[in-house]
Amino acid sequence: MNGVSSVFVDLGFVNVAISLIIGLATLIMIRVAYVINWTRKPRQSRPLRPLSTMIVLGSGGHTAEMINLLAVLQMDRFKPRYYIAAATDNMSLQKASILENSLLDKVKDEVVGTSHFMQIYRSREVGQSYITSIGTTLIALTHALWLMFSIRPQVIICNGPGTCIPLCIIAFLFKFQVFGIRWSSIFYIESIARVRRLSLSGLLLYKLRMADQLFVQWPQLKTKYPRSNYVGRLM
Repeated sequence: MNGVSSVFVDLGFVNVAISLIIGLATLIMIRVAYVINWTRKPRQSRPLRPLSTMIVLGSGGHTAEMINLLAVLQMDRFKPRYYIAAATDNMSLQKASILENSLLDKVKDEVVGTSHFMQIYRSREVGQSYITSIGTTLIALTHALWLMFSIRPQVIICNGPGTCIPLCIIAFLFKFQVFGIRWSSIFYIESIARVRRLSLSGLLLYKLRMADQLFVQWPQLKTKYPRSNYVGRLM
């Protein structure tokens, strides 16, 4: 009888555990659906206040496109600004510094002390094997988590470099908590070089619905990816 009783007890614990797992999974799915639905809704109009902004820079053409984009934005609306580049990419931060210096010459009082320049470990270097990139990706995610906790940006602007993926993942995961961590809106601008298909970074953010707004510069991309926003060529 004791053996039969222990079996029933064990089955009871199993049923409770299964119920808890199902309940937790249901809550997670509800939260995911809520976040995805909320990111698609237009924000209510509020008094205009500067937005803490993280700007992710890539190397070469990515940085050139981002600098051109920032040059036409109302920069007083996006401050303080945190420029993030890969740990091996000093040139991009130099270009961002030049941009900031040009802003200082134009409107000194509004932009002084509002820019910061930081670096992050890359998930994968060019030519690095996929096996070794697993470890570097974990390091990049850990560093991204530290940066997001430190900066807590309200806006993240990126345009294609793989450097943005760990940061966007962490920002997206923050949206599922209820402990007061600041919600970051992710704005992704696909490179003008992408004419027929999204880049890997853009595709991940699009398919996983991590980007609040994803902009493309060619009409055929809008046709292929209907949830994107066609804005024409920005350069």
